[in-house]
Amino acid sequence: MAIQARLTIAGRVQGVGYRDWTIVTARRLSLAGWVRNRTDGSVEALLVGEDSAVGIMIEACRRGPPGARVDSIDVEPLDLDILPEDFTRLPTA
Repeated sequence: MAIQARLTIAGRVQGVGYRDWTIVTARRLSLAGWVRNRTDGSVEALLVGEDSAVGIMIEACRRGPPGARVDSIDVEPLDLDILPEDFTRLPTA
């Protein structure tokens, strides 16, 4: 069963390769969605995929890439009508 979640990741998550790491990790898990920096210094991601893969990705995001320090993750379940087909990077919002 496919699920959707929006993550807001706070901590030292910009300037440490967090978005590139997210793209590689999400694609490895066959997830669709996107990742972007936020002007408040956080990183936001949309994850769409199988329940187990989304769960694995959320846990991976709690650690992040080397050099990152994740202080908190807010996970918001979503129910979007139009779903992405790949995992991409969006411009900063």
